[in-house]
Amino acid sequence: MTATTLSPQAQKLRVAFTPQPQDYDIVIDNGLLAQAGAHIRERLGARRCLIVTDENVAPLYLAELEASLGQAGLTLLPSIIIPAGEPSKSLPSIHELMNHIFDRGVDRGSLLIALGGGVVGDLTGYAASITMRGIDFMQVPTTLLAQVDSSVGGKTGINSIYGKNTVGTFYQPRLVLADVKTLETLPVRELKSGYAETVKYGLIMDPAFYDWCEANGKNLIEGDAAARIYAIGKSCAYKAKIVEEDEREAGRRALLNLGHTFAHPMESLTGYSDTLLHGEAVAIGTLMAFQLSANMGLCPAHDVKRIEAHFTALGLPTRPPVLNEDIEQFMTLMGQDKKARDGQLTLILAKGIGQSFVAKGVDPAPIRALWRSFLA
Repeated sequence: MTATTLSPQAQKLRVAFTPQPQDYDIVIDNGLLAQAGAHIRERLGARRCLIVTDENVAPLYLAELEASLGQAGLTLLPSIIIPAGEPSKSLPSIHELMNHIFDRGVDRGSLLIALGGGVVGDLTGYAASITMRGIDFMQVPTTLLAQVDSSVGGKTGINSIYGKNTVGTFYQPRLVLADVKTLETLPVRELKSGYAETVKYGLIMDPAFYDWCEANGKNLIEGDAAARIYAIGKSCAYKAKIVEEDEREAGRRALLNLGHTFAHPMESLTGYSDTLLHGEAVAIGTLMAFQLSANMGLCPAHDVKRIEAHFTALGLPTRPPVLNEDIEQFMTLMGQDKKARDGQLTLILAKGIGQSFVAKGVDPAPIRALWRSFLA
């Protein structure tokens, strides 16, 4: 059995809850896939493991992960490969995945392993949460977006006709292994999409991290492994702290949705397609949230310009691709947001960079005006 070793740049965090669910480790390093089996055995013991991945990731990393599990003496059930892309986050897909899981012969002691991006992680986590009323799963995220955001915090789910992630559970993984080496095969557009969720943490709570992003974001996207490990570690640390305090998004965790209430309608109206990636929608939505804050006299206008300039410099979109849509379509979809209460919109707004807050019962009039200006 191979022992686990980490590089000097590696980061290791623990998500700790009071009371339970169980604590778990997040390990971030270059080349973790080769040691994944040893990390699993060290932390979770001998398991019957079932990997769920997609058609894009399987040819790149499935064999390496399977070999690592075998070298650690873990029992490997036949892996499941699902279609790649957001359409897999659907009721028909979860039904098909559940059939495959039971066909493989899992039991309550089995471990599901999500190898892939946010779609694979969300779908696998949801499947784990409802298999035999809950079996263990872990995340091996292979995209920047998943490594900094969706693999941590226990949000699982699928999309429905009523919106993104409207069916799902809060269900924490037992372990997260983020191998930055997998980002080397990620398309640049996907890296930029993930970067939007990275810089978000600076915009929410840490102006110094936003400064770092302005100075180092280009290096991160272009392949600097040390910059990637640092940024992923900072992002996971911020998210872990908030999730520990508010696992089920009753309060402060909603801050992590900066830009998302604007982003989700755009994704819905583009059919959750490659027309607009999730992180691209979040970038536009984040800029909209800051612009709305400035329009309402909450945030300095120069902060909005600063964010727009940074996104533009890195090639992130700042305007929706959806044109000539009825404003009320966007407003209706925003009203279906999970943060809405009693028909009132809740948004994440900002008093400046690093000073985001939860705003309840926001007047819809300035939101309509904002959509008009961004869709013009």
